[in-house]
Parts: sequence; structure tokens; C-alpha cells
Amino acid sequence: MMTTTAAADSGLDRAAAVTRSMLGWGVVAGPFYLVVGLVLAATRPGFDFGRDALSILLLGDLGWLQGLNLVLSGLMTIVAAIGLARTPKWPRVAAVLVGIYGLGLVLTAFAAPDRPGSGTGTVAGLLHLAFGGIGFLALGISAFIAVSWFRSRHSRGTVWSLCAGIIIIGAFIAGGALSSSTIGVLLLWIAVVAGWAWLAYTCLAAYRAVPHPLYSRR
Repeated sequence: MMTTTAAADSGLDRAAAVTRSMLGWGVVAGPFYLVVGLVLAATRPGFDFGRDALSILLLGDLGWLQGLNLVLSGLMTIVAAIGLARTPKWPRVAAVLVGIYGLGLVLTAFAAPDRPGSGTGTVAGLLHLAFGGIGFLALGISAFIAVSWFRSRHSRGTVWSLCAGIIIIGAFIAGGALSSSTIGVLLLWIAVVAGWAWLAYTCLAAYRAVPHPLYSRR
């Protein structure tokens, strides 16, 4: 009680400050994942950007590095999802779906994919596909649901969120079906980048929708 009173007396809305901080992780998560993943790919002998998805980095002695990348990126996403749930009028279902995407990232770190062309289907490989598929599907549906929130704010994000949902789900499904070809890998890259771009844009929009932590600046 005394802490709350002190915050009020100082003109600081702690809840708003925490929410904005959480949303900030949604902006950081994507660039972090992509930069770390690209560095690992560029320094991994035999990695082919035209043939291999970043998930292949989970294989081998240094696979734990990509696993750590997935876990940290997933945790950032989950924190951002909580921030979205705390954002005024943000669809709670959409926030949960973003959290499921983040959880999917964490879980894929512990289920390495099957080696391309191995012709075998391990339990870990099947779980990797399942976690990834559920995660991307959840993120794409979240983008569709968020359209109503952007529309209520008369934001240009309305069209972007709709397009992002189509790209995320469509490119992932098509990329998965054609994963053995260069076009399939390219489509998976498009799905990944579109997903992170949507999350960053959305978290920035939500950040602006949260009242400023300082009462004097509202």
C-alpha cells in the first residue's frame, strides 16, 4: 500500500511502465533471433542458406547455441504476450496465441529436427514439426484477430495485420510442403521474417496505446 501510494505521489503509473517494458521485448525478440541465427549459420561449416532452414542449426555439437537462441527468443515473446494482454482493449485470445508461439519456440529447442534427406522420422523430428506448426498457426491467427484492434484505432496496421496473417500461415504451410527445395526454404524464411516483423510492429503499436507512465505526460 505504501509503495502504491508513493508511486501515485510521484506521478508514476507503475503498471503502465511494466506493460511498456514487456512490450519492448516483442520488438527485440525478432532481431535477436535473426541476428544470432544468421551469425551461427554463417559460421557453421556446410550450412547452405539456399537449402537449410535455421532449425538445422540444432543438429551437431554446437546445436545448443541455436537451442539457447530459441529459448531466449521464445521467453522474450512470452513476456511480450503478457504485455499485449495488459494493453487496453487488446484481444486476450490474440495475446494467448502469441504466448503459444513463444512457447513453441522454447519447446522446439528441445526437439531437434531430422537431418535433411535422412529418410527417417524420429520422435524428436516429429515433435519439432508439431511445435513449429502449432506456433506459426497460432501467430498467424493472432494476426487475424488483431485486425479488429487495429481497425478500432483507425490504424494502417489493419491491412498489415491481415496480410501478415496470410503470409505467416501460407508461407509456412507451403514452405513445409516444399522444404526439400530452395523455394520451400525461401518460403519458410518469409514466414519467419513476416512473423517477427508483425510482432515488432504490433508491440510498437500497443506500446503507444498504453498510457504514458508519467501522469504529467498524459
